[in-house]
Amino acid sequence: MTGKEGGAERLFRYYPKDFGALAVKVVHMDLTFDVYDGHTRVVSALTAETLDAPLASLSLNARDLDILSVACEGYTVADTYDREAAALTVTFDPPVPPRTRFTLNTETICRPSSHILEGLYYDGTCPMGPPIQITQCQQWGFQRLVPCLDDMTAKCTYTTAIVADDGYTNLISNGDPAGPRYYLGLGRSVQEYRNTTTPMAPYLFFLGVGCYDTYRREFEYPDGRTFSLELLAKPGSDAEAAERALDVLADAVMWVHLFTGPERYRDEGTRRELWRLTRVRDEAKRSGDRTALEESRKALAGLVATITPGYAYTGSVYREIAMQNSDFGGMENVGNTTIAANRLMPYPEATDPAFEYMVRVKVHEYYHNENGSEVTGRSPFEIWLNEAVTVHIENQHHAFFFGEAYSRLQTVLDLLDPDAGTLVLDRGAGSMPIEPNGFNDPNDLITGVTYVKAPEFVRMIETLIGKETFVEGLALYHDRFRHANASTGDWIRCMEEVSGEDFSGMAAVWLKEKEYPVLTVTPAYDSTARRFTLTYRQSRSPGGRLWEFPFRFALVDADGREIADRTIRIADEEGEVALDGVDRPAFLSLNRGYSFYGRAAYRPPEDELYLQVLKDADIVGRFTAFRALADREMLRLLEDPNAAVSSRFADLCTGLLADDRLMEEAGGQFLTIFPSVDDERFAHRYRALYDAREKILAAVAARNTDTLLSVYRRAATPTHGGAGYLEDKAAAIRRRQRKNACLAILATLDTPEVHRLIAGQFREATAATDRLTAFRLLLESSAPERLEILAAFSAESAESPIAWESFLGTVAGSDCDDLVTILREIESSPAFAIEQADQQRALYGRFALNRKRSLETEEGRTYLAEILRRLTPVNEYSTVRALDAFAFIDAMEPRHRAPAVGVLADLLSSIDPGAHPAVYNNARRFLLGAPEAVRAYETEHGEIPALRGLAP
Repeated sequence: MTGKEGGAERLFRYYPKDFGALAVKVVHMDLTFDVYDGHTRVVSALTAETLDAPLASLSLNARDLDILSVACEGYTVADTYDREAAALTVTFDPPVPPRTRFTLNTETICRPSSHILEGLYYDGTCPMGPPIQITQCQQWGFQRLVPCLDDMTAKCTYTTAIVADDGYTNLISNGDPAGPRYYLGLGRSVQEYRNTTTPMAPYLFFLGVGCYDTYRREFEYPDGRTFSLELLAKPGSDAEAAERALDVLADAVMWVHLFTGPERYRDEGTRRELWRLTRVRDEAKRSGDRTALEESRKALAGLVATITPGYAYTGSVYREIAMQNSDFGGMENVGNTTIAANRLMPYPEATDPAFEYMVRVKVHEYYHNENGSEVTGRSPFEIWLNEAVTVHIENQHHAFFFGEAYSRLQTVLDLLDPDAGTLVLDRGAGSMPIEPNGFNDPNDLITGVTYVKAPEFVRMIETLIGKETFVEGLALYHDRFRHANASTGDWIRCMEEVSGEDFSGMAAVWLKEKEYPVLTVTPAYDSTARRFTLTYRQSRSPGGRLWEFPFRFALVDADGREIADRTIRIADEEGEVALDGVDRPAFLSLNRGYSFYGRAAYRPPEDELYLQVLKDADIVGRFTAFRALADREMLRLLEDPNAAVSSRFADLCTGLLADDRLMEEAGGQFLTIFPSVDDERFAHRYRALYDAREKILAAVAARNTDTLLSVYRRAATPTHGGAGYLEDKAAAIRRRQRKNACLAILATLDTPEVHRLIAGQFREATAATDRLTAFRLLLESSAPERLEILAAFSAESAESPIAWESFLGTVAGSDCDDLVTILREIESSPAFAIEQADQQRALYGRFALNRKRSLETEEGRTYLAEILRRLTPVNEYSTVRALDAFAFIDAMEPRHRAPAVGVLADLLSSIDPGAHPAVYNNARRFLLGAPEAVRAYETEHGEIPALRGLAP
């Protein structure tokens, strides 16, 4: 659709006005799916109720269906199907009276796809049997299954019957089984489900027929209530890994029950004792110790009666189902969560980031049972509301097991990452607000803005009203809108109601505008009056409005002791904070804990930054001080390529890696030196930035080789666990980060001795992260055997989908002169499948963001152009994510701008805007955000037709 919006050509396919109230209230759907290899016959009885007026016609969403019959008892109906508009219009004679229930019966056929990962699609093949078929309905996949009102407000109950081949081990849908699976004969069988407790939005519907290894575990609440946890893994899966995955899931379910809810911050000691006792009880169940089991159950029942716990699951079975091909890592489906098969379990081939993702996705999708399923946003414009609160809870769960400092620093690194960090992309040409003006496809809303910026907005609200008040507001929201839909305003009003605060103005800017505030601060100290003054001035939003946000800062003495710690609400353009009766601080700790989403601008003396890196009690303050020193060092090298690296900074890096306490708390991620600077002259000169960072690391290695080797060996020494499975894994991950940070620095020496060290880790590593790190370092080195190792490791990795995904991403993100040649060879491998979304993301997406290769070299641009053209008809979502590489064309070196525009111009000329609106419109938005580069291109090549009539 490229119609007109307000007199101008639409840049988006959908706008808020396209989502109004439904013509009827949907009550129930009774569905039968008769599944075959190439098609599914669907019989639907949709029961709805008219509103205050007679209903003469009803338009249903129906995409790519064959309509066999339409009927309604008591009425004569006529139907018209507009396949292009995906609309089935039914007229009633006579009209259905007001406040009257009616049931619309349809019989249709839908067909599974091999690459459209929405609706019903193929997800592999059963061993010696039929193809696995699963659904993905977010946001409008349900209309690919059956005529419906595919709207988030069309919440209703469901009964579902699945008829399918006997060869399938599992026939799955939402709700509890309505009885055992029964056989019809002729190789067909039936399984029925009832989803009648929680009315469900259509996008949460799930259907799956497949062959899985099924693992089960009873989950028992402290009060004795039980339900079943199920893990449906791909055939031939690792039973031990599956049991570990169920342990992680059980921990997530119990953690949500004990550590969320309206009184989350009361009775902390009791909650932790309940947590401990549940583990004692579960171990007694496993070992068969009846005495310990009875004692622990009695103690748990008594203790849990003294607190108000959080959410408890309402079904009899909660499943996690492996999906091999998906645009998403996980998708909640009311009782059935689909999780990317490569992230379902703690596989031996899984990297540490993949393991952490597994932990996160399990609690994230489970918590959606309350936040998203029981309470649902009103339209796709409120997807952020479902996701941001859920990510906020996910982050708290992660911090519980991995440590608050480590977890928060990880989020801050996600914010600051110059390749795909949210702060960077939020100022790019393709960025949209949390609640955008429009979108082309709901998948446009599945971005870092929704999953990182929006949760930071939620966290800022929590900071302003306090944690205790925040959980009260969240509980009010969940209680008030349970089994219903809620708007952004509804959530805000709940927070205002419990706190007495006004957040309407704050929300209006944060949710509706792009970018973020920069807070410039200036300190002053009057030693006579012992008065400290901090003046501040904030930047305005792109729309010229003022931001509101919490700002936490501290005055700290030379020993790291806090003189004062304050959190204030910034709402004015400029102001002053005065603290009386305080000593002069040795340094300032600003934006502690990253209290607001944005940047604090302050340039203290270098000595203060060095002191802060060593002494600040706030891990974010320590890291931002380190980052500021790295930024200054990088900028000095960029301005003078012949300059030597500061020995003081090089020694600081080594000293931080040698600091056992810091590394145990924050992990080796603390020593992240981004190839970036804040100075706009160099911010998007990707090759120069990368080389400057390598120069710093080489200087660190040259000055401190022996110390780095010592720290490397110390970090490689295993330690004894015992704290718990996740806690022990978290400690091991932090140690590996430290070890591999040392190895990456040593690798810059590129000597035969270092090659042997790296090759030794590659050959002997037992952890996937250690092996992949060593592989990447060898690939980027001058080691004579690098291509031989590449070929062998490629063949080995291709044997496992988990290892293959990691291999692709590692190679695509590496830096070597023959990278494009290597990637073309990998693409030609029989193991590479372009229709698999995980492989698209790993190879194509990672290469696109490798801008020093993909945008700053001619062969990289040629290859990227080929990728985008080839990927667009296969997967729009993956293509749109790859387009993020073009977020800052105008900020690149002039010699690269017009060629980068050429890649997008070529893409626009090769695709049908009607068939691929998300790619087409997003590519245009990136070009509109680069007017200088477009002018340079058009001067040489002529007008870009796709931009005709559009103003930047």
